[in-house]
Amino acid sequence: MQNILILGAGLSASTCIKYLLDHSREQQWKITLGDINEELARQKIGAHPNGKAIEFDVFNDTQRDRLISGADIVISMLPSRMHTMVAESCVKNSRHLVTASYVSEEIRKLDREAADKELLFLNEIGVDPGIDHMSAMRVLDRIRSLGGKPDIFESNTGGLVAPGSDNNPWNYKFTWNPRNVVLAGQAGARFLHNGKFKYIPYHKLFQRYEIIKILDLGEFEVYPNRDSLTYQEEYGLHEISTMFRGTIRRKGFCDAWNALVQLGATDDSYLVEFPGNMTYRDFTNSFLAYNIVDPVETKLVRYLDLDPGGMVMKKLEWLGLFERRSAAVQDQTPARVLQSLLVEKLKLDPGDKDMIVMQHQFEYLLDKQRHRIVSSMSIMGKDRVHTAMSITVGLPVAIAAKLILQGKIRLRGVQIPIHREIYEPVMNELEEYGILFTEE
Repeated sequence: MQNILILGAGLSASTCIKYLLDHSREQQWKITLGDINEELARQKIGAHPNGKAIEFDVFNDTQRDRLISGADIVISMLPSRMHTMVAESCVKNSRHLVTASYVSEEIRKLDREAADKELLFLNEIGVDPGIDHMSAMRVLDRIRSLGGKPDIFESNTGGLVAPGSDNNPWNYKFTWNPRNVVLAGQAGARFLHNGKFKYIPYHKLFQRYEIIKILDLGEFEVYPNRDSLTYQEEYGLHEISTMFRGTIRRKGFCDAWNALVQLGATDDSYLVEFPGNMTYRDFTNSFLAYNIVDPVETKLVRYLDLDPGGMVMKKLEWLGLFERRSAAVQDQTPARVLQSLLVEKLKLDPGDKDMIVMQHQFEYLLDKQRHRIVSSMSIMGKDRVHTAMSITVGLPVAIAAKLILQGKIRLRGVQIPIHREIYEPVMNELEEYGILFTEE
């Protein structure tokens, strides 16, 4: 029997756990699921004979080393800041590691040591990053095999609420870690456009969006995502003129979110320490100039130059930013206060489903002619447990872990899934689960 250790039982881990349990009998696996909330882990394992749920504290060095030493492979679905501790224990105990998170500098520094010990630390094998890498590299490698020279590459992904569950003015509900959404883009963005480097600071990020159309789902907004040039070397796109990675939202989202950014409500650098009980109206007013005559709404409209009857104000009003009720959290950063309100208003309700959309745009030169490919994917979640986010994050992680245990992936060191050895079998199996790309 091979032992699989999964650390973290959150929403994005649900489908990964189910896949591994479903295949455990035929593959001869024993699965241990550890989470700080043991009851949550028990719920995810259920009564499966090949599964075991335990309480796990990543900061307990002794427990962490003991569990990892007893596993054949470790899957970390913990928050990204905790991966380094897990990775260091994996090096110490000579165990493979799989995560869906971006490669941090701390993880990258373990590359030589992991390779020397014949270990694979496979990162960025979720949806974005993950499926985006694999689906893009499959097309890019095909273009190169024809003798084509890539010139333009744009890749956009979004976690959204499914059309049938889209019933609020923001056309958005949380399908991912709310804190990550609230803090998204705070490092600004960098990309390449027509041979020119472009830098967008955070306070301008949500004003610099573009409109794209995806399959028959309609039009969407895209704003720049992080540093698009991070993958220029990995993708082999040294002479490309445009390289852009973006985040997809429904139309109207960016203007409204930009209002929150300009107000200061997404700032996470200081505490809003209010004397007495702070209401959401007090919270909003705290960012605005003192004026004893005008109401908060009027001051906000003037400060941000908004249409008082426009959709941005309607979205802010719907959130409850002008309500005279006590804020759910007190003496926290603006971002934390805002997050508590958003979690309340933008949660998935019973019966709701989410949706993942992804689109790549390629332009390449071949035989002195310019060619264009648009490759798009959309997938709906099944329910609030096996969401589209959980499916598209969890399945690639689980499939990759299976292939590593089977000895079908021989790469070593710190890797991301840009190699044919990884993306071909993983993408082929994902198609069996309905994760398909349509090319136009």
